[in-house]
Amino acid sequence: MATLETQQLDDIIVKSRRKMLSFGTSALAGLVLAGVTKKAEAQATLVDSDYLNFALNLEYLEANFYNLAVFGVTIDKLSTPIGITGTGTQGTVTTKTGFAPVPFVSPTIKAYATETATEEGKHVSFLRSALGSAAVAQPAINLVDSFNALANAAGIAPSFDPFASDANFLIGAYIFEDVGVTAYHGAAGALTVAANLGAAAGILAVEAYHAGLVRTSINKLDLIGPTLTPPVPVGTLTGYTQLISALRSKLANPTLPSPPPVTNGGISGQDDQGIDNTQMVALQGTSATFPSTTILDADSNSITFARTPQQILAIVTDTAPTAASPHTGLFFPAGLNGNVN
Repeated sequence: MATLETQQLDDIIVKSRRKMLSFGTSALAGLVLAGVTKKAEAQATLVDSDYLNFALNLEYLEANFYNLAVFGVTIDKLSTPIGITGTGTQGTVTTKTGFAPVPFVSPTIKAYATETATEEGKHVSFLRSALGSAAVAQPAINLVDSFNALANAAGIAPSFDPFASDANFLIGAYIFEDVGVTAYHGAAGALTVAANLGAAAGILAVEAYHAGLVRTSINKLDLIGPTLTPPVPVGTLTGYTQLISALRSKLANPTLPSPPPVTNGGISGQDDQGIDNTQMVALQGTSATFPSTTILDADSNSITFARTPQQILAIVTDTAPTAASPHTGLFFPAGLNGNVN
């Protein structure tokens, strides 16, 4: 059954593809595409459905990652398949030879992963329904070489399989979730209708739930690392998050100086922050002997960072934010479908 939001969006797309969405659902367009650069603005042919399709490309990526991790199949092969057809070049999802879902040891982490997989699949279905015949097809997605390249560039290892274990899965999820949160925050200053801002706040909250859950789970596993299968030295997983955060920040801000050595989970002057469970704080006048952990990906005011669409493209394709369209590489080896690419 169509919801009020989808009815509103469908009506607007049909009546005028050049008119900015004026109801709550329009936040979906603004969220991921807030702060569109002058390059995008100069493309007079960009319309609301282009913005929604950019979000749809990213939802295809996340939905496939989580559903493969839990169910071992891409979203079009689920027991209730999720559509992937549409305009543009339809691609397949590349996985490792002999792929199998994550061999979860922790029932709790598997439950988290299952819920997230379902939610990301619903995002794809919702956007496709809202866009109707304007929806883009799922582009080619690479979930092998992308993780290997990122792990190597971050200084983690020459290769990395996010489907190998509970811990690896969480590190893979960490790469995605914070990127989504920073994209949603980037919309706030661009939204002018109160209903849009309210919808944006609600969607940002969902992404923040995901990111906080992933970060909390990584911190917990890191502290019990030696008991895991396979065992992981304490500090390894949170160390990975700091390396990933430094890389994401550099990809999004290539013109800034390289960040200084990461300490206390923070990257001074950059827009990303890893997890650190070695901080000690003082409580009620005592000495600094109580452990504290960096769970937020936020600035010194505890306000989450914001990124433009071009910065998001740079992170998911390993290209410069100012690179000419289409951005291709990493998770999207042939680029994204649609006009925001």
